[in-house]
Amino acid sequence: MKKIVLTGGGTAGHVTPNIALLPCLKEASYDIRYIGSYRGMEKELIEAEHIPYYGISSGKLRRYLDLKNLSDPFQVIKGFAQAVRLLRRLRPNIVFSKGGFVSVPVVLAAKFCKIPVIIHESDLTPGLANKIAIPAAKKVCCNFPETLKYLPKEKAVLTGSPIRKELLSGNPEYARDYCHFHGQKPVLLIIGGSSGSKIINDTVRAQLPALLEEFQIIHLCGRGNLDNSLMKTAGYAQFEYISQQLKDMFALADIVISRAGANAICELLALRKPNILIPLSAKASRGDQILNAKSFEKQGFSYVIEEENLNGQTLHDALRSVLLQKKTYISAMAASGQMDSIRTILGLIEELA
Repeated sequence: MKKIVLTGGGTAGHVTPNIALLPCLKEASYDIRYIGSYRGMEKELIEAEHIPYYGISSGKLRRYLDLKNLSDPFQVIKGFAQAVRLLRRLRPNIVFSKGGFVSVPVVLAAKFCKIPVIIHESDLTPGLANKIAIPAAKKVCCNFPETLKYLPKEKAVLTGSPIRKELLSGNPEYARDYCHFHGQKPVLLIIGGSSGSKIINDTVRAQLPALLEEFQIIHLCGRGNLDNSLMKTAGYAQFEYISQQLKDMFALADIVISRAGANAICELLALRKPNILIPLSAKASRGDQILNAKSFEKQGFSYVIEEENLNGQTLHDALRSVLLQKKTYISAMAASGQMDSIRTILGLIEELA
């Protein structure tokens, strides 16, 4: 039996594409193992899929001054040694990395052990973790045509992002019952990322009375961000995080408001959902979400509000515009020629394994 080790973590975006690959890997008779951090969210998500999980030490590599910059390199070195021992014991044919800082010691350990590595870069420009890992990789998959110029030509492969097939099979009536919605108002789905977005949450809740006149609202607000005073508000369903029911909520949604993480927006493209993207500010990130959002806006897939410009007025203006142009957005997404990412990536894995 062929063996594969998957790695990646820190956020849901570094895990869900790996989860999307699981069915085809099982179908191709791979023995699948996962290496992540001790307590990252990837541990819970992967163990729910009944995949053997191994935790290692992981340090964050920062571009800014922080006292942890003194200690975290030692955590990465420790993680590298742990990964080498694990890989020698597991003896996989190949390692597939979705990125995040926990993936760095695993990828470097795989090169040390002479195990071929495939990396997937979701964002338009490679993040720091993948920049470190790319020299150790045989192939580097990416989502955007614009990304190819940032990658070594002999390694770069435009694949798109693996999308969980179950997202395409949602039942809107299941979501309607789950959220206790009634009537025929359009449904607005708001996703602020796995940890939530304070500015999106605050703006939506400040405008809630006006929004509820036009929409029923599903609000995925992130862990620890529920507002107990709004629990019994008719037409408003708030959740910290949703897994099993997400496909049904997507099926029910008429418009989606989302951050612009690459995996999230690729899911919106696959589902043909008219959307408003609010990318994470460059002040709080390296600006990758802004580049992702601008690419989707340029292709006619999304309406974009920069975080600094988000307020009640810009939100209402965006919703009116997207409602009026729903068919135009859906047509643009339908004509995108989206690739069969899973089969393309599986082909690379088979070739190198």
